[in-house]
Amino acid sequence: MSSILKKIYLDYAATTPIDPEVKKAMEPYLEDKFGNPSSTHFLGQEARVAVDKVREKVADFLNCNFVEIYFTSGATEANNLAIKGVVPNTRGSIPCVITSRIEHKSVLKPIETLEKAGLIDAAYLPIDKNGAVNMGNLKNEIKEDTVLISVMYVNNETGVIQPVEEIGKIIKEWKAENKSKLGIQYPLFHIDAVQAVGYLPLNVRDLGCDLLSVSSHKIYGPKGIGALYVKEGTPISPLIEGGGQELGLRAGTENVAGIVGFGKAVELIRFLISNKIPDTKYQIQNTLQLRDYFEENLLKKIKNISVNGGNAPRAPHISNILFKGVEAEILLVVLDDAGIMVSSGSACQAKAIEPSHVLLAMGLSQKEAMSSIRFSFGKFTTKEEIDKILEILPKMIEKLRK
Repeated sequence: MSSILKKIYLDYAATTPIDPEVKKAMEPYLEDKFGNPSSTHFLGQEARVAVDKVREKVADFLNCNFVEIYFTSGATEANNLAIKGVVPNTRGSIPCVITSRIEHKSVLKPIETLEKAGLIDAAYLPIDKNGAVNMGNLKNEIKEDTVLISVMYVNNETGVIQPVEEIGKIIKEWKAENKSKLGIQYPLFHIDAVQAVGYLPLNVRDLGCDLLSVSSHKIYGPKGIGALYVKEGTPISPLIEGGGQELGLRAGTENVAGIVGFGKAVELIRFLISNKIPDTKYQIQNTLQLRDYFEENLLKKIKNISVNGGNAPRAPHISNILFKGVEAEILLVVLDDAGIMVSSGSACQAKAIEPSHVLLAMGLSQKEAMSSIRFSFGKFTTKEEIDKILEILPKMIEKLRK
């Protein structure tokens, strides 16, 4: 993999390189095994078996049933389906959706669209200065017409871990003590778990969620494939209608090669979590050590910087640094010229020259938000790469501040 990554790549939260084993698993389904899973002949059934085997793998990984996994084109579609697919199933007064201001845009935008159309009322949980959802009186915020609560597991810009398991417990307690006029299932609980896969426990039963989104290309799998867990019995309607694939919830011919690659990536994650791979570069602990080493030394070498969300529990692969007196946009260009690839936040809105909505929600000023850079690490990151950045970056900052 080092031969592929000639430059220093520290943007793993945006996307990851395909693992060689994932690529190898996909190749037959890009060549000879090209059948449509809906076809009844041999090639079609061969593809169907492959798709269903991966469905079993993902279900086992999340500790759910085979029929509760639906493949999508990625986490953005999964998040949209979780939100827009739930609302049409409610009747009566306008239902309420509760979320936070630090969610990914693929959660915030659908909610905003539904609210503008008058289909829902939206409520936003407060964010503390460390970038964590402050649940406060969440239990009191839930009303009898609350249809959905959607909170991410790990923030994609700061890496801050959100209290999703606690939220799941509060929702369960509210249901035991109160009656929703929308039905016994409500409120439903959705978790965007994209940045948590491979780093944090993902047992949907323990998390207490009804819906959970995951993505392949964040875990060394191919782009264009993801999945939505939907607890059996959850009222949800399709966004894409047609041939009735994915148990009628998501029409369209399945991306067989992508699904197979996704399955292999999940399989490798299982090995990682169970410590069956002895090579330390594959271990979660190694990523955490590299991130901490990077932050500790950077804070020593450069004045007037801070770690956004640094005082909160974080996933080990993300570090968001505020460089006071430096424009992030310029720093990104300078770093790229030096062969160091990072980002200023979510890759989905990198082209929009505007301050991060996540950092603003944490209380940073617009100027501070525009001076922050996200470094994200992965299993191919090395200490030598970190040392090179620690050597180059202080000089860059000094020059830019002048």
